[in-house]
Amino acid sequence: MVIDTVCTYCGVGCDISFKIDNGQIIKAFAKKEGTVSQGKLCIKGRKGWEYLYSPYRIKKPRIKKSFIEKHIHQFPQHIKSQLSNLKEFDGNFYETEFSLACEIVAWKLNQIREKYSPYAIAGIGGARTNCESSYLFQKFIRKYIGSPHIDNCARVCHSPSLKGMRTTIGEGAATNPFDDIYKAEFIIVIGSNTTEAHPIVANRIIDAVRDGSELAVIDVRQIPLSKFANYHLTIPFESNLFVLNMMARVIIEEGLYNKDFIRQRVKGFEDFKEKILNDPFSDPELFKKIRGYEDLAEKIKEVARKYATKKSMILWGLGVTEHIDGSYAVMAITHLALLTGNIGKEGAGLMPLRGQNNVQGTCDMGCLPYFDPDYRKPEETGLMTPDIIDAVLEGKIKAIYNIGEDIAHIHPNQNKIHRALQKLEFLVVNEIFPNEITQYADVIFGVKSAYEKEGVYINAERRLHLSQPVIKSDLPDDWEVLSEITKRMGIPVNYKKSEDVWNEVRTEAPVRFSGASYQKLKENRLKGLQWPVKETDTPVLHIDRFRTEDGYGRFHYKQWEMRGMVKELLENEKYEDFYLTTGRNLIHYNNAAQTKECISLISKISEDTLFASEEDRERLKNATKVILKSEWGETEPLKLKFVSFLKKGTLFTTFHFAKSKINYLFGDEADVFVKTARFKSVKVKVIPVH
Repeated sequence: MVIDTVCTYCGVGCDISFKIDNGQIIKAFAKKEGTVSQGKLCIKGRKGWEYLYSPYRIKKPRIKKSFIEKHIHQFPQHIKSQLSNLKEFDGNFYETEFSLACEIVAWKLNQIREKYSPYAIAGIGGARTNCESSYLFQKFIRKYIGSPHIDNCARVCHSPSLKGMRTTIGEGAATNPFDDIYKAEFIIVIGSNTTEAHPIVANRIIDAVRDGSELAVIDVRQIPLSKFANYHLTIPFESNLFVLNMMARVIIEEGLYNKDFIRQRVKGFEDFKEKILNDPFSDPELFKKIRGYEDLAEKIKEVARKYATKKSMILWGLGVTEHIDGSYAVMAITHLALLTGNIGKEGAGLMPLRGQNNVQGTCDMGCLPYFDPDYRKPEETGLMTPDIIDAVLEGKIKAIYNIGEDIAHIHPNQNKIHRALQKLEFLVVNEIFPNEITQYADVIFGVKSAYEKEGVYINAERRLHLSQPVIKSDLPDDWEVLSEITKRMGIPVNYKKSEDVWNEVRTEAPVRFSGASYQKLKENRLKGLQWPVKETDTPVLHIDRFRTEDGYGRFHYKQWEMRGMVKELLENEKYEDFYLTTGRNLIHYNNAAQTKECISLISKISEDTLFASEEDRERLKNATKVILKSEWGETEPLKLKFVSFLKKGTLFTTFHFAKSKINYLFGDEADVFVKTARFKSVKVKVIPVH
């Protein structure tokens, strides 16, 4: 038997098929007719299901012993009478039945709400689960609890893409399908190590180049995609906006902009033109003074000319968004499209490469403090995750409900976050495996994984896929946990199956989803449907008008601010600093909660490795292990490798393993609008370990 579903690792969201024999998975593969996969899967698709059979799965709810001891005399009688059913799990936790765990959570949330206020409770997470659960999670926090404080992991990835794109073109999502890569004459990839993080999209880029498309790669290091590029631009740290503004200036100065498109569809051009031409930091000639990066003066001009004169696409990742000016850099990317008319048609557009398969869907569902479902303005704007953490430390927030987001590993300033988690009065976590955050939880619910349930997932190109169970599981889905807790809080809810929740989504978010019935999604299981879905779906956005109130795009110029590596290179004759950037490798995914439970994957890579330039071998005394230290914290000892693809002073590491403590290095520096952390640039000291 073969069952078709969707891979829920990265934002590519491949259709995936499983061969099943006697209820067991034999292998995972992709069918050639699959629209996203095109019959190919990366190693996480092929082998990343092995965690389903791990003995470490959380099967029954767990309750912290210290929580029971603290509340033993406060519990109401209907809970006290069931405490004899608690079973020893380990030194810290009891195991219990699902119904009792729901009773305890409902009682404690009600108690906190009554003692303090609904505002003392926050929700974080949801992008690792399906749209039905994300939707019900934000409804649970907003409507049932009465708190506006709901957020998800877009906070640490593509929130700047949402902000930047909505500001300029009215919609914070990819404008085109992945297959439009084949129709582009020129492709720019900036801040994305696509072969590692989004490999099935990288396949398309490489195929397009082999068929005659031209490619420019812009990054702080050479990446595997660079060897296929006509232009590779290694840029200094924190200079995305610097470079993008320079490209826009070249296009304007050389008269390469699309006058008709701008006149008909964009506002603010004359003001934008004046600002950029008078900006001393928008002149590419500046790079002739920046030691080690002199080649960029001409390369930026060449790439700008190609982009303006060809049918062009820009793809970007967290190398753009995870900076203090991430939102502004995304605006600068959209400026290039608005200047040249490279938007609103096939083979030309904008593609933020989302981190995980349902982060787009979770934002669409309203799991953000400043958006309701369908990106409507909420009655009240809540706190973003960094502000939630601050509010915990200030004693204002007492409880957090967390779904599938290990903030005790993947968020910045871990020393601070761990202090906040210790201070919480109540923490509830829905998870698949124990991880860093479950150690702090008072109640843990084991829930179904994507391969055990039905639900909608939305990938980076706005494509909805309906998952279906590959193997059977008695565990609840996240929405079922929330539903059962809600009932025990005395609030009537009546969802019988995931389709009931989805049909409510179609009513509450009709602009994008009114026509996306389960039946239609089942009929398009391997193809999916791109929102907005009415009678048909919508592969390309902005064809006739932008999704702003008046239909016009807008320029919002921001001058780049001199700082960091560029400032030091210009001002110091002797440059001896190290800057670190982080990212994924192909084998593992984010906090590795699932991938490290897959034997085929963990056997290949089982630790984070630091990479440094061969030019720094002598300076680092040929060390094999080092500790990294920043003003915010330090790592554990890391294995060090010297490589040729990094420039002097540039370091790179993954962050998959909590034991490495990589995210202890990053502080509160973040995007000025949406507080996405500056993960892609931190100045560090390198301490050899002998």
